[in-house]
Amino acid sequence: MPRRLDTRDADFVERFDELVHSKRESESDVGDAAKAILDDVAKRGDAALIDYTRRFDRFDPVATGLAITKAEIDAAVARVPSDLQAALEMAAGRIEAFHARQLPQGFEYVDAEGVRLGLRWSAMDAVGLYVPGGKAAYPSSVLMNAIPARVAGVARRVMVVPTPDGVLNDLVLVAARVAGLTELWRVGGAQAIGALAYGTESIRPVDKIVGPGNAYVAAAKRQVFGRVGIDSIAGPSEILVVADADNDPSWIAIDLLSQAEHDEVAQSILITDDAAFADRVIAAVDDHLATLPRTAIASESWRSQGAIIVVRSLDEAPALVDRLAPEHLELAVADPDAMAAKVRHAGAIFLGRFAPEAVGDYVAGPNHVLPTARTARFSSGLGVQDFLKRTTLVACDATSLAAIGPAAITLAEAEGLDAHARSIAVRLNRR
Repeated sequence: MPRRLDTRDADFVERFDELVHSKRESESDVGDAAKAILDDVAKRGDAALIDYTRRFDRFDPVATGLAITKAEIDAAVARVPSDLQAALEMAAGRIEAFHARQLPQGFEYVDAEGVRLGLRWSAMDAVGLYVPGGKAAYPSSVLMNAIPARVAGVARRVMVVPTPDGVLNDLVLVAARVAGLTELWRVGGAQAIGALAYGTESIRPVDKIVGPGNAYVAAAKRQVFGRVGIDSIAGPSEILVVADADNDPSWIAIDLLSQAEHDEVAQSILITDDAAFADRVIAAVDDHLATLPRTAIASESWRSQGAIIVVRSLDEAPALVDRLAPEHLELAVADPDAMAAKVRHAGAIFLGRFAPEAVGDYVAGPNHVLPTARTARFSSGLGVQDFLKRTTLVACDATSLAAIGPAAITLAEAEGLDAHARSIAVRLNRR
């Protein structure tokens, strides 16, 4: 059974604090191993990639080449049913339309002193997208990571994907084509991160690496940060549903399980103002678990990580939501917009009874790469701006420099930076 809390209970504050700070993912001591792989790739390039692929993915990339060819993608397209291709194309169109609205505008103006100031946005030259392989291959994640980069104007968009036993995932390849990726490589693990960060004879380095991966990939991304940018280190998925008793408990139950089925340490939480409704949701969860293909994973997640919070009134919900800062927040209440206005910390909010989180994973349009583990307190989901840089512009003439320069000289001298002061003063004929 999931843990159950009630705001009426004397120990609620203590138990809720335990829930907020509960650790759902054990620290994997793989940093040294990831570093050794990164160092080897930096030193030996393609030779290291080939050795690690033989070792970890159990096939010889010399026979196939490291690059995934157009012919292989064409073959994958021919094998994928037309309805799946249509679904990917629909999703891609909606993702692109939403992200196109995120494109920021620069500006330029002349202030009262005559200084011309501006800000412009420019795209990165190259980004790398890591795509998990094997059973955890999700073509939707290819779209969500690659399309914002394309919308941003990134010219070179590189995908790396492990291919265990040399087997390519057809849907991932079709998604890569739909998303407009420009290079595809059959390499994964920390070695793929090393190739993207340092470059090899075949794979040129990129400016930023995005996309989820296992513990070795996460450790490698941490270690190359600074040489390249990274998106984030994703933790286990999570969903928080705020629901009143007017909902169908079966709907709410399957929404909770939509995240529980991802991973044994995924977390699903329900906040409701009706204890009897909470009981009906728990019973509905059991009914769904009896027929879900991933029942073992979902059951363990719900049992060990799930929670039910009964509140006196739903007016208490926004403050609890902000403490939890969930990745996904569903507001299945009579006035979801009013409640959403009171929430400050959530990766994505789904409004109303007919907006399940799962629609956001695929076809709604906003990105499904979202902050986890309470990082929604200070970070946001992946978007176009993650692939753009801001550059500020300053232009002075003699008159405008004369207007603002003396104050800069005063501040530079106060900081003991005389060269700073002189670089302005010589232009004002003061030194």
